[in-house]
Amino acid sequence: MGENVQETMYLVILGRCCLSCVGLSSLTISNHQLNGNTFTGRSICKTEVALRPTFSGRICSINVSDNILRYICHEDHMSFQKCVCKELSFHLQTFGPYLRCLRLLNVLCVTEISELLRKSKLQRLVLRWIRSEKHVEPLCKLLIQSRDTLTSLEFIHCKLSSNSINAICASLHEKGIHTTGMQRFCIKTSSIEIDPLAAPSAFIAFLMSVRTLHSLHFCDSNLDRHISRMVFSTLFDSSSNISSLDLSENNISGWLSTFSWRSVVGSPSSGKSLGSLCKLNLRGNELDKYDAENLAHALLHMPGLESLDLSGNPIEDSGIRSLISYFTKNPNSRLADLDLENCELSCCGVIEFLDTLFMLEKPFKLLSVADNALGSEVAEAIVNSFTVSIESLNISGIGLGPLGFLALGSKLEKGSKKLLSINISKNRGGLETARFLSKLIPLAPRLISVDASYNLMPPESLLMLCDSLRTAKGDLKRLDMTGNSCINHKADHSTLLSEFQHNGEPIFVLPSSLASHVPYDDDP
Repeated sequence: MGENVQETMYLVILGRCCLSCVGLSSLTISNHQLNGNTFTGRSICKTEVALRPTFSGRICSINVSDNILRYICHEDHMSFQKCVCKELSFHLQTFGPYLRCLRLLNVLCVTEISELLRKSKLQRLVLRWIRSEKHVEPLCKLLIQSRDTLTSLEFIHCKLSSNSINAICASLHEKGIHTTGMQRFCIKTSSIEIDPLAAPSAFIAFLMSVRTLHSLHFCDSNLDRHISRMVFSTLFDSSSNISSLDLSENNISGWLSTFSWRSVVGSPSSGKSLGSLCKLNLRGNELDKYDAENLAHALLHMPGLESLDLSGNPIEDSGIRSLISYFTKNPNSRLADLDLENCELSCCGVIEFLDTLFMLEKPFKLLSVADNALGSEVAEAIVNSFTVSIESLNISGIGLGPLGFLALGSKLEKGSKKLLSINISKNRGGLETARFLSKLIPLAPRLISVDASYNLMPPESLLMLCDSLRTAKGDLKRLDMTGNSCINHKADHSTLLSEFQHNGEPIFVLPSSLASHVPYDDDP
């Protein structure tokens, strides 16, 4: 077996079935591909479907179907009735040493799997539906024998008790011996049951001691403010090397309520910080204006933070003013990507924030204030933001209307040499949307993507934009016009549209004949 084949050897186990395959980067087989205890090889799904499996036998009793054997064995090997190749355990033992990635459902998380893979050098392990202690013990055996090579561990649709998490982390990290190379630890769409007053000691030790850990994700994992505070405090107090922290889709309001007073004694000069943290995701955490104020204190201890997602949190204008205070105190902030989508902001708060961008030494690259009821009054501040080197701007669904786009167009003089993409969808701008874009496109030479969908643009908008593209010297790759009435079905636009392509692909994304007559309904 060649070196390249060994390195690309993967094993995927989903539901009641498993397949070893040589020379393929990945192959996913769904629950529908097992007939009894045999792989059929039919109906390979493009997407994984989380199913509760019913298999309760032994892995060694699973056979591989003739169809798959013909695919992975020699073509002249036609008799499989007595062939050892039919046994799944044979493939696990034979190709186990070349195994690097394993996706495993709870029913196959048994002691047998660790025995069959004792010679493997796992680097990535994904677990699904681990919900009882009987699955955790065999998992821990697999983790212990793989901890020297394992770099990524992910749990999906799992229910993990305090004892389970303690056992898992103890298996990953042997006390006093820093041998683990774990880089990514992820629990998502799961339930974590931890008593914050009696936190699992091995879990705390894992967070504090594993210096190779760079990515920690707890997305939609039933975290509360107490567990989140414990995790964050542990990382902060140990000055963790973590670079990406995801606590999104959890109700953690109040998680930083103690940090404002800690920031007095724990100033950046005290040595405690999250200096390596580059990305913080707090999307949909039910954070309010008081949380935003506490977060502003915490941000001072994240000097390397580049990306912050606060979307889906009702921080209101008071919350955004706390962020303004942070930028005022820290004008050399490295934060370049900020998502404030659906934060219940008003026009006044956003205008104040956009005005603050001019004082930053390092300008923003990506900014979203989408789905906030800002109205047309914010137009001038938005145009001014084009001049502070913003590369990607999302102002979808902010209620600009025709007046807002008219104001945008009238203030657009210098354009933007940095702007790469802009999302102006769902603003009901009508023809003024097209007029604004026809002015913007020639003034933004680096613009490659525009989302103008659902703006009630009439048919004449298309001709207007085509004229603008002819005079522009840019490199626009995509202009999304779906959800608009911009197609005159009595006219043949094929010749016109074939004129505007990028690398053989049409630049315009046009609505279908049915959708073009249906206006976007943004009313609740």
